[in-house]
Amino acid sequence: MLYLILEQFLNGLQYGLMLFLLAAGLTLVFGVMDVINLAHGSLYMIGAFLAATFYQALQSFFPALLLAVIATALLGAVLEKVLYRRLRGMSHLSQVLATFALILIANETVKIIFGAQPLMIGLPDSLSGAIEIVPDELYYPAYRLVIIGAGLAVALGLYLLINHTRAGMWMRAGASNPGMAAVMGVRIQPLFTFVFALGAALCALAGALLGPLLAVSVGMGESILIPAFEVIVIGGIGSIRGALVGALLVGMIDTVGRLLLTLGLRLVVDPATAASLGPTLASLLVSLLMVAVLCFRPQGLFPARG
Repeated sequence: MLYLILEQFLNGLQYGLMLFLLAAGLTLVFGVMDVINLAHGSLYMIGAFLAATFYQALQSFFPALLLAVIATALLGAVLEKVLYRRLRGMSHLSQVLATFALILIANETVKIIFGAQPLMIGLPDSLSGAIEIVPDELYYPAYRLVIIGAGLAVALGLYLLINHTRAGMWMRAGASNPGMAAVMGVRIQPLFTFVFALGAALCALAGALLGPLLAVSVGMGESILIPAFEVIVIGGIGSIRGALVGALLVGMIDTVGRLLLTLGLRLVVDPATAASLGPTLASLLVSLLMVAVLCFRPQGLFPARG
């Protein structure tokens, strides 16, 4: 039982860190640019499709991942210049409507270019096996450990970028008071383009890393969008630290909580009912946590410093 819980803990860590990659870009775009981007999940989908396409052409996973991240970042920069720059001065309702329309456009465009059938990304041979975590007791897929390592590396990189670089200082200044930052010499428009491209790159990284585990399909971005919004509401809008903590909380509740609830329900109901109710109650717990945060700490657990 202990090893099963440990395995689910690792699964929760992996899921939480992938949510962090998505939520970090989402919270940066809203915190710095003040834009609600419902189409954020579409960039995750596009990154996954690009990774699958590059993999089919190159038959090499890591070059395909790198090309997908770069291409999606460039697409994000173009979108910011063409569309999101105009949305920034509009009301949040207009932003929601425009970015929802962009979801529909992205889905149909991807279907036209890549087809309606799901694509798969092959695992590198070196990462297709399992690593012994506990001798003779627990083996965990090597690729999932790589995902965990990548998520932790990105979290550390974003912390260093935002808190210990000149670009991060500009981002904080632009988020607090863009007008004053512009007066002090910060080039606001290139800064916003960089922030949006960075968010798009993080989406593509998440999509490419999850591609070998999931079917890359049209509409996959919508299913991940709600958990990403839950993460930034729980953690605090505009806060990278809040996004990390919120993502780990959601990941653990969804995986470890699902297991513990299922095991607990087996004490009072039959196994089939417990297996059905456990995941439902785990998802409900995430929503209840978000509601509790909104009621008692509406700025989030770790709000961005203004």
